[in-house]
Amino acid sequence: MSTPRGIWKWADRLGNAPDESHRLTLGEGDTPLLRSRRIGPEAGLPRLYFKLESANPTGSYKDRFAAAAVSHILARGKTNCLATSSGNTGAALAAACAVAGIPCHLAIVEPAPRGKLNQMLAYGATLYRIRGFGIDPAITSATFARLRQLGRDPARSLEVSAFTVSPDGMQGVETLAYELDATLDSRIDHVFLPAGGGGLCLAVARGFEKCAASPAVHCVQPEGNDTIAGPLREGRDHGRRVDPCTTAISGLQVPNLLDANAVIAAARASGGNGHLVPDDFIFEIQRRLAREEGIYSEPAGAVALAGALRAAAAGEVDRDAIIVCPITGSGFKDAASIEAMVGRDGSPLVELDDLEAALS
Repeated sequence: MSTPRGIWKWADRLGNAPDESHRLTLGEGDTPLLRSRRIGPEAGLPRLYFKLESANPTGSYKDRFAAAAVSHILARGKTNCLATSSGNTGAALAAACAVAGIPCHLAIVEPAPRGKLNQMLAYGATLYRIRGFGIDPAITSATFARLRQLGRDPARSLEVSAFTVSPDGMQGVETLAYELDATLDSRIDHVFLPAGGGGLCLAVARGFEKCAASPAVHCVQPEGNDTIAGPLREGRDHGRRVDPCTTAISGLQVPNLLDANAVIAAARASGGNGHLVPDDFIFEIQRRLAREEGIYSEPAGAVALAGALRAAAAGEVDRDAIIVCPITGSGFKDAASIEAMVGRDGSPLVELDDLEAALS
């Protein structure tokens, strides 16, 4: 018998996992866990770790979702994947559908970066970029409603990276918690996670319920999409819509409530809190990850660390605590943010004879 690969090494924890003949993998999971060499120690956090989910095959943690979701599509005999995405979900599903040999149709948020669109197209997906989707909550709600209607077709499977829509796929994301628990010998105090619709936070919180470790799970959001973090910090039980969504952080532009209420309950039960960070601070942390840790992250991938640093500065976490911040997506996902970081002319052309002088 072959050794299970990808998320399926954890099949015994994944509830109604499909039978082995329908289990698809992209080679997801088993991503590196690195101890911070500069940012953590400088912030007085000597046991700060980064989980490099950017090392997954399509460049984000969403490969865990896609492997589970498409495997369930195959097990149910569906022949068509219909999904919504701000970028990373679409890329992961498109790749998984390419492996499965089924069409992938994606309704895309209006501000999705070109690099993410190109990646989806490269895998063969068909895209429908919808005006106002991901910005206007009314249009976003109407889009989800229309997708649910279209998803009733017997041949189609609607996949959204949220427990409210795709619980089977989201079980694949729980494997991130299993890996952390195993790698750190169940010694984790805090996990900070970025949130758009909140699915990642909820998946990790639920994953740790099946582990020996029981860290506080924190929800971090950009200030311009405060659907969960603010209400959690304020002691509320329900999320709130934002109108309009003003953050420029791709992937976290979700003005409507998907898993929000469940995230608030799960994070609070774990001892976690909500944290809001401004876009400019997120971009600063993205730059610091590259320049100080050698980690090439998209802006959304820097959000967890931004929240952890704010919490540490406010005295909300013990300085000796073991803290994990997933880097959820690669810098290759968002070329515009990298250009803003380095400038458009970061490599001026010089003559060979002038190189020595230029170095001095």
